[in-house]
Amino acid sequence: MFKKLKSIFVIEDEDRSNQSSSSSSDGTPKSAQKDDAISKSSLKIERPVFDANNPPKKKLNEKFINRLLGAIEEQNIGGFDYLEYKQALQNLNKVKMDEPTKYKSALAVAKTMGANKEVLLSSANHYLKVLESEEHKFIEAFKNQINQQVTLRSDEIKAQEQSIEQMKSQIIKLQADIEDRRKRLESSKNKVDSAKEKVELTRNDFYQAYYVVSEQIKEDLVKIQEYLS
Repeated sequence: MFKKLKSIFVIEDEDRSNQSSSSSSDGTPKSAQKDDAISKSSLKIERPVFDANNPPKKKLNEKFINRLLGAIEEQNIGGFDYLEYKQALQNLNKVKMDEPTKYKSALAVAKTMGANKEVLLSSANHYLKVLESEEHKFIEAFKNQINQQVTLRSDEIKAQEQSIEQMKSQIIKLQADIEDRRKRLESSKNKVDSAKEKVELTRNDFYQAYYVVSEQIKEDLVKIQEYLS
């Protein structure tokens, strides 16, 4: 069933070559192009804005696609519902017909299986709620990640800065010690910057996967409402 889900939610698996110039060889964006929402001093959970004019531009993260579709699979209502209807729509792609006719033809198949428009709308909304539930779980995990990888290290930086200021009064005697602590401070700052970039990439990977899956459901909801009168 999981492989079928990945096939009916047409998940593109291609490298966005036109993005290569803005990313390093391992897919990590250059530091100069970090999201303005992530600053040196703060890191907030903020859903990226994706829409038809601004779709995800990088290759989708397989882990999050599997997570979202896995959650849908676990909450599968059973019987002929939106998921089976979407499969029927996909099967009709091989037949030359306009979109309204395709949606109506798939509905005819659904009716033979005991489903109707209301079942399709209700189950599609059910799967959107499943995705929203996964988003809430992700946000909680993301908050913990920020606390563990950024906040605690930020506190460490503040303590080290205070220590440096105290030792400045004993420069002659403690110069070597101060220099050592400065190096540790720079190392901690680099770790914080690296941690911020990592959690930001994780957030964007999740929301790109979330957008692609949820938008397909939303588009079908609109078309079901429009075409299945």
